[in-house]
Amino acid sequence: MRRLVLLVLPVLLALSVPGVASAAPAKYVALGDSAASGPLIPLPDLSMPGCFRSTANYPKLAAAQLGLALTDVTCSGADTNDMFNPQETDLGTAPPQLDALTADTSVVTLQIGGNDAGLVGLAESCLNIWPEWLSGSSCADEYTAGGRDVYGERVSNVRPRVDAVLAAIHSRAPSARVFVVGYTTYLPQNGCYPRVQVWPRDANYIQAKIDQLNQVLADAAAAGGASYVDIRTPGIGKDVCKSASVRWTEPFIPENVAAPLHPNATGMRGMATVVGAAIAG
Repeated sequence: MRRLVLLVLPVLLALSVPGVASAAPAKYVALGDSAASGPLIPLPDLSMPGCFRSTANYPKLAAAQLGLALTDVTCSGADTNDMFNPQETDLGTAPPQLDALTADTSVVTLQIGGNDAGLVGLAESCLNIWPEWLSGSSCADEYTAGGRDVYGERVSNVRPRVDAVLAAIHSRAPSARVFVVGYTTYLPQNGCYPRVQVWPRDANYIQAKIDQLNQVLADAAAAGGASYVDIRTPGIGKDVCKSASVRWTEPFIPENVAAPLHPNATGMRGMATVVGAAIAG
């Protein structure tokens, strides 16, 4: 009997001490741009102020849901170059995002490509205060003149850059499960002019380029040993034209505390549910 007690006692002690019996949480690294960092959404993460990360962005919410140990290096303004090189911000220099990866990283999310393609600039260039019948010019007409598609070409050029990032992720974190996160639905078919001041055909062009980028990301993920997380479909009906309590993304003039043309807190909660479900498998 005494021998049995001596054998069982260490096990009981281990179970009674928090953290002894359970394994350390899996390491999760979040990489990406402002669609992931959540600029201006309260409250700010001040670990790198120039990146305008929120404490309520989807990487942090998903990590909390799943009990993962998160390193969030997402940064507003980031493009694929900033995965490999330091990123200059207005409030300091952010290290290369890939430097956050280690051999024991278990989960990686990557949301990148929008800044490589210049899609925020595209949306801003399509802003038209005056109605179509009165004056102004269509950005869609301008960017597709002469048989070219200027932003279509820019989006296509993102593919090799994402391929290179995925290869680097696998090299630095060979055991990690990698998730490439797409971009959400920003505009409905034909937009909602004048509530959001983009003409119908221009709204369709903007969303078409976002959809094209999502396909580029999905194809890169499939070829690069990663899983693609579709945010476009869950975001349907939650675009910038919807009410402030419903939409996931803010229009040019936000009503929620978030950056223009970026996810708000509601959007981040919705995206965290989708991303968390993908990670949980």
